[in-house]
Amino acid sequence: MTSYVLPPAPVSAVPVVGGGLFPVRRIFCVGRNYAEHVREMGGDPTREEPFFFTKPADAIVTGGADAPYPPGTSDLHHEMELVVAIGKGGVDIAEANALNHVFGYAAGLDMTRRDLQAAAKKAGRPWDMAKGFDASAPIGEIVQVATSGHPASGVIELRVNGQARQSSDLAKMIWNIPETIAYLSGLVRLEAGDLIMTGTPEGVAAVVKGDVLEGTIAGVGSVRTRIV
Repeated sequence: MTSYVLPPAPVSAVPVVGGGLFPVRRIFCVGRNYAEHVREMGGDPTREEPFFFTKPADAIVTGGADAPYPPGTSDLHHEMELVVAIGKGGVDIAEANALNHVFGYAAGLDMTRRDLQAAAKKAGRPWDMAKGFDASAPIGEIVQVATSGHPASGVIELRVNGQARQSSDLAKMIWNIPETIAYLSGLVRLEAGDLIMTGTPEGVAAVVKGDVLEGTIAGVGSVRTRIV
């Protein structure tokens, strides 16, 4: 019998539509995956190889719970994203087989300390503290593939206090879902329980305490949180 010197951390999990919990192992995030967002961030949307950053599993916020405004920033931004839930692991997954590894999909928010990210970019430093802070990943319920299919297109949008902020289509992703899974699995072994946040469209902007964020993705679901 294993004897831990400290109590093990609780398992982070996301509710599944229809019941049950999806245990989260790791959260991978794709950077710069919509051309218009790349442009609004001052970049070149030429189709370069995808790159990734991560968030800790316990950064998840579920059930529409409030998300605290994080310390160390005065420029907290929303980034509305499609989340892919991996149900079967693998390494060097072929693009043609990639969708067989998907359990389901959800709507999510990649909350970002934009000022810290800008400073890190300028200094050539990692983005960890800009992206991987507490409560930085609000996620809605996961809908299983049997219900949702594999969304290659569909409206993705975010409203803040009822006003539209982000509105685009999943079809505008530079790297689609199979391509992303195949590429990422060539860098790390994916396992059941991994989440992949697939990038955000244009319209990212700052939020303040009291703002209510409500995001929807056609055929997938919604995510909601209030900044406190």
